[in-house]
Amino acid sequence: EQERKGTAKVDFLKKIEREIQQKWDRERVFEIDAADRKDQRSKGKYFVTFPYPYMNGRLHLGHTFSLSKCEFAVGYQRLKGRSCLFPFGLHCTGMPIKACADKLKREMELYGCPPEFPDEEEEEEENSGKKEEEIIIKDKAKGRKSKAAAKAGSSKYQWGIMKSLGLSDEEVVSFSEAEHWLDYFPPLAVQDLKSMGLKVDWRRSFITTDVNPYYDSFVRWQFLTLKERNKIKFGKRYTIYSPKDGQPCMDHDRQTGEGVGPQEYTLIKMKVLDPYPPKLSGLRGKNIFLVAATLRPETMFGQTNCWLRPDMKYIGFETGAGDIFVCTQRAARNMAYQGFTRHCGLLPVVKELMGEEILGAALSAPFSTYKVIYALPMLTIKEDKGTGVVTSVPSDSPDDFAALRDLKKKQALRVKYGIRDEMVLPFEPVPIIEIPGYGSLCAPCVCEELKIQSQNDREKLAEAKERVYLKGFYEGVMLVDEFKGQKVQDVKKRIQKLMVDKGEAMIYMEPEKQVMSRSADECVVALCDQWYLDYGEVSWKKQASECLKHLETFCEETRRNFEATLGWLQEHACSRTYGLGTRLPWDEQWLIESLSDSTIYMAYYTVAHLLQGGDLRGQGESPLGIRAHQMTKEVWDYIFFKTAPFPKTEIPKEKLDKLKEEFEFWYPVDLRVSGKDLVPNHLSYYLYNHVAMWSEQREKWPVAVRANGHLLLNSEKMSKSTGNFLTLTQAVDKFSADG
Repeated sequence: EQERKGTAKVDFLKKIEREIQQKWDRERVFEIDAADRKDQRSKGKYFVTFPYPYMNGRLHLGHTFSLSKCEFAVGYQRLKGRSCLFPFGLHCTGMPIKACADKLKREMELYGCPPEFPDEEEEEEENSGKKEEEIIIKDKAKGRKSKAAAKAGSSKYQWGIMKSLGLSDEEVVSFSEAEHWLDYFPPLAVQDLKSMGLKVDWRRSFITTDVNPYYDSFVRWQFLTLKERNKIKFGKRYTIYSPKDGQPCMDHDRQTGEGVGPQEYTLIKMKVLDPYPPKLSGLRGKNIFLVAATLRPETMFGQTNCWLRPDMKYIGFETGAGDIFVCTQRAARNMAYQGFTRHCGLLPVVKELMGEEILGAALSAPFSTYKVIYALPMLTIKEDKGTGVVTSVPSDSPDDFAALRDLKKKQALRVKYGIRDEMVLPFEPVPIIEIPGYGSLCAPCVCEELKIQSQNDREKLAEAKERVYLKGFYEGVMLVDEFKGQKVQDVKKRIQKLMVDKGEAMIYMEPEKQVMSRSADECVVALCDQWYLDYGEVSWKKQASECLKHLETFCEETRRNFEATLGWLQEHACSRTYGLGTRLPWDEQWLIESLSDSTIYMAYYTVAHLLQGGDLRGQGESPLGIRAHQMTKEVWDYIFFKTAPFPKTEIPKEKLDKLKEEFEFWYPVDLRVSGKDLVPNHLSYYLYNHVAMWSEQREKWPVAVRANGHLLLNSEKMSKSTGNFLTLTQAVDKFSADG
């Protein structure tokens, strides 16, 4: 890339831009009130919003790319003579700010102030073979020709990310306190957006959390209303959880793994029989189980053996019932947060062992037609999924069939791992499910069809699995006595329940994929007591689907994403124990998390300027002389619900009517623009909460949502948490707003 030649043209453009922007500011061109517009109703109004960005850094081009769509829409509608409102809030709720502040604190404790970080080569040696506690973000910029790559290049340290924003060492230190972020970044966001020439009514801007008493009161009103309408419930829920943070880890608190939820497995208890392998002989008198996680409990009738990876580390830990479970450390850590151990989160490890030390162990497996099966070697077991113990059903799993066939064929392989012939040779696949087109032994059949030679034919095995897995679930018919003639999909849950009721299996959960929190902790699935929004509730889901039916999405992909989300969406934990935010009004130990206080705030924009007086924190003089403590639930009801009675309040009626008039004039939201990654969370919650709050007033439901893709920098999505971004201010400085 050549150096940019001469900046005279850009400087000339920037000078014009500055002058015009100052003129707009002086003349308050984009400030607009419902009262001034009544006489122009005929031309209509246009209200557009953009998800308020997090204030844990400067705005980057990823934000700008999405919000430019709002900007263009407003510009176009203004030209058509409509009354247009584009307000812009700033989000501070949740953990990112606190996580960044804590990360800085930790870096200063570990590496001094200013910190001296080890260079990458040293660190790589140090870390080889042991799992990192800190998540390493590889520097994608290395070896690239691009100047942008060199400048924006990712930093894995928070200190580096802050320095890349042009801050001095002294300035960076202040950011180890979360409160400093709330003073520092919001005014800069406003300044950067103004330099872009956004057509925003800045009087209506605000920051979230209980730092802003008006917004805090608004969110409390929303949650009291949702609770009154039975949308919020309390109970133990499986939730992605960060042990380090001691609380649930929602999408916005994640460094990686956004959109990942808990995945349910059936944990099969395979009892170790006498004689115990030497490595386990010290535990005589205890019930020892190798525990395998399966997604297919209905196939347990066909177990012929169990698989362990010889070179994998396993542990034995004591359960609350006094039994010993053998699995990987990662799986056991999940179990410790799901009620498996005596004390939540504490893992009493009684044994550490390698897979090869318990190969050949004799086992009793629930529902298997073989009385005794054996633990055999499989080299392809992954450490990041399941428990490291795999139950083998060669009749229906191509992987199991191929691996068992290898062991039968290759005596040298048996000898290598000390496996005697009688542990392998007598075991044949058992017909348990009839699948149209594949018969009663689908795995041997498909392996033959695809000419699979061994367990190392990874690609062919993946294809084989794909062919029979879904077909087996939807079209398979059970052959075993108790369930003979019934469809797999009808009995799967019943078989799981039967095994659990008999004490031969348990329900086990783990994240679908690895989730790292912003505090660099690998998350688990935990059973947590919490308040949750019951998005799975049938009538609520139905209403959200009704809203979607009439929603303009501009493209089919967005609509399909919404439909898929409404299909699977279940409970969403809306409470957490620390971070920044608003407290739950009826249970103040809990804070409302960031995807829950951000669903109907577009309604708050309509009145914000009359309450906050242009002060982002809501600490200024209200133009109507209304104090935050006067904004009771009944007052908010009166403003936002057409039929609500006038409340008992010292606020004069004409003042409340002014607020009500603003809402009635501007609502509903005509267009909301966002990145498509927000469809499965924020944008779906946006629909749900609107239909819950205005269930009787369909005319207040969202009109249109436009979701766009991502701008790429260094071939990666821009993201503040990885340091891979170009800020808006850098871009305007380099290219000008309109150049």
